[in-house]
Amino acid sequence: MKKWDYQNVRGTQDYLPEDESVRVWLRRELEEVFQQYGCKPMETPMINYTDLLASKYGGGAEIKKEMYTLTDRGKRALALRYDLTIPFAKVMAMNPDIRKPFKRYEIGKVFRDGPIKAGRFREFTQCDVDVAGVDSPLAEAELLEMATEVFRRIGLNMTIQYNNRKLLTGMLDICGVSKDQHSAVILILDKREKIGDKQVVNELKEMGVDGKAISKIAQWLKQMSQSGIVDFATDHPTTPIMAEGIAELQELEEALRYLNIDSQCTFNPFLARGLEIYTGTVYELFLTEGAIQSSVGSGGRYDQAISGLTGEEQPIPTVGISFGIDVIYTALKMEGRINQKPLLDYYVIPLQKQKEALAVASSLRKQGFRVDVEFKNKKLTKALDRANKEKIPFVILIGEEEVASGHYKLKNMETGAEQHVPFSF
Repeated sequence: MKKWDYQNVRGTQDYLPEDESVRVWLRRELEEVFQQYGCKPMETPMINYTDLLASKYGGGAEIKKEMYTLTDRGKRALALRYDLTIPFAKVMAMNPDIRKPFKRYEIGKVFRDGPIKAGRFREFTQCDVDVAGVDSPLAEAELLEMATEVFRRIGLNMTIQYNNRKLLTGMLDICGVSKDQHSAVILILDKREKIGDKQVVNELKEMGVDGKAISKIAQWLKQMSQSGIVDFATDHPTTPIMAEGIAELQELEEALRYLNIDSQCTFNPFLARGLEIYTGTVYELFLTEGAIQSSVGSGGRYDQAISGLTGEEQPIPTVGISFGIDVIYTALKMEGRINQKPLLDYYVIPLQKQKEALAVASSLRKQGFRVDVEFKNKKLTKALDRANKEKIPFVILIGEEEVASGHYKLKNMETGAEQHVPFSF
């Protein structure tokens, strides 16, 4: 293959220094916020046993279709992680002595062989925060407050939609949907905003849902679009599990008001989050403006995952939230919100005095500055052209005259001002 025929695997992307520097900034901003909320860093392997990622405590049937699988030399069935949630649950299952409540964050690559669109790739960077050992909806409220702080810091406006899987489960029970069809029906409902009510009904018919149940779901879709949590609590029949979901939603809603972030949060009775892992509150984050229509973050409560992996009967309450670095970066770029900062503070140009240039660079680096040295003996005009193109704020010139005088020449590339700085060569 000729070198000009090389191309990236579909769904993957190179990030050259100008782009990657922005992504590094994004990761640092997120990490700072995570640490402010008491989260501890963690790293898990990208490669896992297929049985773990495909277990019933993983993402469910839909996510398995997108899982990259492989075998090693020992013919073991392995897979690349599709998110950071199940690897975290595995860590908790393997280390039962970790003191709870336990908050962790992880930033790492995940892989899904799924559809590709703006900001959505098959290899992408996920940023997760998870809290194990807290069963109160206050944990969800804190995570949602953290999300508002993340987007405030990076300069994007977003809104949060939230719901509770127990509410959905109760509604499906009331509509007469059989238990074995719940997960599949929830997956269809989760696509409602994309495909519309008519297509939801068509897909329910195709999967063989009872006709009476479909009629009730259609009526529900029509009537409940504008319903609030209070409406569900007072105006509609409930089941025990539905009552649990309503109570949890009311407590969450009260906490959001108390934290003064309720204006950014909206109850959506049809939000489902397709992954089967979720057991309670679910939420998705959307930008309020721009071309990115898909979510830029999501999460929810998954109380059965850790105990399911350990085989314990008592659930370990766990809730998490995830941010997509790639989709956030794409949004910033599409909206022109990226203010490219120079990657260097100083660019040292030796005029036949390379060793002396290295000495100056070394001194500045020890002071914490970012410094590069020109080694290729470029013509001065070309070297200065590079400094201008890369917006390097200061250039240092070192020639025979500078070494002899014990001063190097410092040039401000924005103003053109020059000064001589003493240096012991």
